[in-house]
Amino acid sequence: MPTVADPLIENWYQDAETGRSFRVVALDEENDSIEIQYLNGDLGEFDFVSWYESPFAPIEPPEDWSAPFDDVETDDLGYTDPDLHEPDQRDLTLDDFLNEEDEY
Repeated sequence: MPTVADPLIENWYQDAETGRSFRVVALDEENDSIEIQYLNGDLGEFDFVSWYESPFAPIEPPEDWSAPFDDVETDDLGYTDPDLHEPDQRDLTLDDFLNEEDEY
């Protein structure tokens, strides 16, 4: 049986028996848990013994791996986000500043 790669968060693997692709989304050694997410969005879980007994091979991320998450914004995929999500000072009025002072 071929050697199975160690599970690494955000790395992609393929099950040689089923052909299903998935990525590791969480590791919890204390609870003996490896959480995965299949390409179609389904979630799964393995214990470490099962992982190392399975025919999983590391693969490159699929080209359209975000397909099951069509409603996800690009910012949610882990890319850098230059927007600090602070209010635009140009949109504030004098009343906005006065209301903030009244709260103290």
